[in-house]
Amino acid sequence: MFTGIIVATGRVTSLADKGGDLELGIDAAALDPARIAIGDSVSVQGACLTVTRKEGTRIFADVSRETMAKTTLGDLSSGSKVNLEPSLRAGDALGGHWVSGHVDAVGTLRVLAQDARSWRMEFELADSLMRFVAPKGSICLNGVSLTVNKVAGNRFDVNIIPHTLTVTTLGELEVGDGVNVEIDVIARYLERLASFGKAGQ
Repeated sequence: MFTGIIVATGRVTSLADKGGDLELGIDAAALDPARIAIGDSVSVQGACLTVTRKEGTRIFADVSRETMAKTTLGDLSSGSKVNLEPSLRAGDALGGHWVSGHVDAVGTLRVLAQDARSWRMEFELADSLMRFVAPKGSICLNGVSLTVNKVAGNRFDVNIIPHTLTVTTLGELEVGDGVNVEIDVIARYLERLASFGKAGQ
């Protein structure tokens, strides 16, 4: 589990084709090495990956075909900046919301507009997932825990404060870019409970 509070950013150092899937190398020098061991989970751009090996400050993780299909990780290139968060430990502060690192889909930035010192970002998301997105509810974009401002049709928007723009990759987004979206896990289970017992469920 994660919180959606980005601890650091890293840079992609390598992308190795492994017969259809990918081994991703990341310079994670900004992370506390004591928090990263072989077998540990790390959120990379919001996707939960398992550390398979380490070389100095670099960590490596395998990215499956399923993960490449459901996330933007397959679009990364050498030098790409990525958001990093080690998995939550007992006693850690829960500053964001419960985040699993299981990306649901890629959303698309459609509107980018300055709003005082913040930036308002409007994203388009598949209709099938919009029922889980609620005004003032939580959503995770590229691993960042955010609050939804409003919802209209298949779009929702969020405000990104200057601090978040500086310490995450969100400040580098341009209109048309994709982001990894994870809906609120609580909303997912509530929907499942509400539909339980219906035909086909």
